[in-house]
Amino acid sequence: MSWNVYVLLLLAPPLISCMPLLLPLDCSDIYHHDNSQPSGVYTIYPIGSTSAVQVFCDMDSLGGRWTVFQRRMDGTVNFYRGWDHYKAGFGSATGEYWLGLEALFHLTLRKQYELLVDMEDFSGNKVFARYSSFAIDPESYGYTLHVSGFTDGGAGDSMSYHSGHKFSTFDKDQDVYSGNCAKSYLGAFWYNSCYYANPNGVYSSVADGTYGSVGVIWNPWKGSNYSLKTISMKIRPVQ
Repeated sequence: MSWNVYVLLLLAPPLISCMPLLLPLDCSDIYHHDNSQPSGVYTIYPIGSTSAVQVFCDMDSLGGRWTVFQRRMDGTVNFYRGWDHYKAGFGSATGEYWLGLEALFHLTLRKQYELLVDMEDFSGNKVFARYSSFAIDPESYGYTLHVSGFTDGGAGDSMSYHSGHKFSTFDKDQDVYSGNCAKSYLGAFWYNSCYYANPNGVYSSVADGTYGSVGVIWNPWKGSNYSLKTISMKIRPVQ
């Protein structure tokens, strides 16, 4: 073995250890690293190397690359939670979860995103609402929502009513209603006075109107007394 080869072999571990790790910010980064990756659970780093969090990446809908930040599908996770939970996130990326307002803020701080909201009723009908711009402000501004550029995929527009409003939970009332929208409708959201959408309301396993207006609601599509079977909110960078 030549001296040059021997030196390279000795240096190989340090060189390898100094190679930059792939720390994807979102599912779009994962897709661009390997566009053969299927939809599923992946790890992203919204706030840097110490902020690893699992999310569901939708690599199929409308070209894929979507980072899911909210998902309801079976009622196994309680979404009637306080501010700290909605700030940090909860649930499991393999099922129902909320990514967390702080992570969501950092994502939209670093890239310009669009929003897709997919939903399904108990008869198997599927629709969506799409918005060309989505961002939220920092916690000091109440994580105020900014959304615009609606495209109708059959669901109708609920989010525009909530744009410009702060996030509210039962223990942090920031809506413009005289009462507390989160308490009144057993959810948490960017309530106005109060909602056209209540995706974090009480989950019902049947479409019988049991929970009425406190259910998982997308008002323009099914009205305020129909609780949806599934709903997911997801973002991807604008190309």
